[in-house]
Amino acid sequence: MNAPAKIQETKAEQSLNAQFNAILAQTTQDNANQRKQAWDAFKAKGIPHRRVEEWHYTDLRTKMADAFALASKTSPKADALTGAGDLETYRIAIVNGRYVPELSSNQTLAGLTVTEADGFLAAQLGTDDAMAHLNQALVQGGITIKIDADATIETPIEIVRYTDGTEVSSYAGTSVEIGSGAKALIIESFEGDAEAAYQSNALTEVKVGDKANIHWLKLQVESEKAQHIETLSIELGAETNFQHFIYNEGSALSRAQLFLEFKGEGTHAGLRGTCLLKNSQHADITLFVNHAVPECESREYYRAVVDDKARAVFQGKIIVEPGAQKTDGQMMIKSLLLSDTAEINAKPELEIFADDVQCAHGSTTGDIDEDLLFYLMARGIPEAQARKILVLAFLSEAIEEFEEERSVELLEAMTRKWLHADEMVSE
Repeated sequence: MNAPAKIQETKAEQSLNAQFNAILAQTTQDNANQRKQAWDAFKAKGIPHRRVEEWHYTDLRTKMADAFALASKTSPKADALTGAGDLETYRIAIVNGRYVPELSSNQTLAGLTVTEADGFLAAQLGTDDAMAHLNQALVQGGITIKIDADATIETPIEIVRYTDGTEVSSYAGTSVEIGSGAKALIIESFEGDAEAAYQSNALTEVKVGDKANIHWLKLQVESEKAQHIETLSIELGAETNFQHFIYNEGSALSRAQLFLEFKGEGTHAGLRGTCLLKNSQHADITLFVNHAVPECESREYYRAVVDDKARAVFQGKIIVEPGAQKTDGQMMIKSLLLSDTAEINAKPELEIFADDVQCAHGSTTGDIDEDLLFYLMARGIPEAQARKILVLAFLSEAIEEFEEERSVELLEAMTRKWLHADEMVSE
């Protein structure tokens, strides 16, 4: 029998190999061992391609023509980092994968500890993904964030990840440990020079203790010439409320992959988001939600607005393990296509190995409701403005479900800006 044909190494993989060898020659033995283990895991898989089921709609092997050089340590001007805009936050700045204290908040918050780290996340919370392994092989730095048990942190904690430079790549590793009973809003933003082409790969691990109440907002506003990949791995304790929202409008190509596991009973997780795409953007949101224990509830609701020749990909898998009785998992993906050349690929899935559960999934795709459009125009509203009103209403339904007032206001403002809708008439 003939041996299976070996996939030829791409130019990007050759560049990554050279970068890895250069880093390896400069690191300590312990550091080198960690990197090599991660590199071997990446090497066994290679850059993901369409024959990898989880990456079927995002053929990174084809789209990643080359791997840009590793970004050097820099410190851009503070006003280059937009983050959460005018919202008063406790800022943690990471530039080119490295923690930058001089761009971060210098005050202290009771119950919060931020420590510069090497970025290695040995656990990876069971995430066996090629790009997560690549992050750990090439990681340039990172931080550890700890929130004490029973701490209530009123000021939003903002993690700004900025890539400084053109045709460079950055790799950051972040560990977040949230104590039992803690309450906080965490905002992470991904951005860079609006005119620059660069590659950003971030790996974030989050462990949430029992009875915590956490809202987590991700703002993906990278350059429209950038490639953005983030792997977010989350473990939730018992009787916890965890709400996650992703706002996605940046990057030429983006992939947000979220791995969530319920580790304690009686927990609720809400995973929501909006995806706003135009031109030739490609955005992929992929979820793996593992109900490993009984009596937990998950809600996965996402909405996309896709214009021009852009493409949105939503993949979501809810897994209910044996013994995880009384699980309630609901997933819905709704999309608006604003042009004949826009595209959406939606793939919601269920894998259920318990019998006493309530699980459902679905997806809908369409264009703007012509009856509603006619109604608004009959009231004297110009067609272009009426379309913006309907798109905003479509997206606002998902935004308002996040139920965190400061975040909702920020998301609505960003959505209106994307729509160029600041001067719309009120309904």
